[in-house]
Amino acid sequence: MKFAEKRLKNQAIYHGAIIDLDLETVLLPNGETAQREIVHHPGAAAVMALTADQRMVFIEQWREPLQQLTLEIPAGKIDARDVNAEAAAWRELNEEAGYTATELRQQASFFSSPGFADERLTLYLAQNIRPVTKRLALDEDEFLKLHLLTLAQAQAQVQAGKICDAKTLLAVQFWQTIIKDRE
Repeated sequence: MKFAEKRLKNQAIYHGAIIDLDLETVLLPNGETAQREIVHHPGAAAVMALTADQRMVFIEQWREPLQQLTLEIPAGKIDARDVNAEAAAWRELNEEAGYTATELRQQASFFSSPGFADERLTLYLAQNIRPVTKRLALDEDEFLKLHLLTLAQAQAQVQAGKICDAKTLLAVQFWQTIIKDRE
């Protein structure tokens, strides 16, 4: 059976600073039609930033949709300042964490919620990070607190529900793999 849907109609519903929302009418494989609400996002980059003593950088911030504080890895959307996801990753590592590294290595590229959004996140690894000499300014609506956690501390924060977003959970899993590979 073919599973592809055919777009019959697309209606732009909302255009915002971070997302756009479209309502699509699609033809299903069985010949019926259905509606799809599609969130369009420019994509984002995230950084697993590890210190020389094997602590990872986490950013504490309020997340309004969740109505709670979270601990997340440095990340942000790709925007006009960036030529690609890697450029966004370098910028966010500086801007949110105040760090840089010798290199970034891509670990994964994945869709955050493919049932309704086209946002692709690219996850990078930065090791042996060091403070930047010139820090970029935070966005005017960003209020962040930096934390350097060991793997055990990060795992405890996962259990406590403070590390609760997909990109950061994935980063903690990759971190466990990196440590196991060194053993």
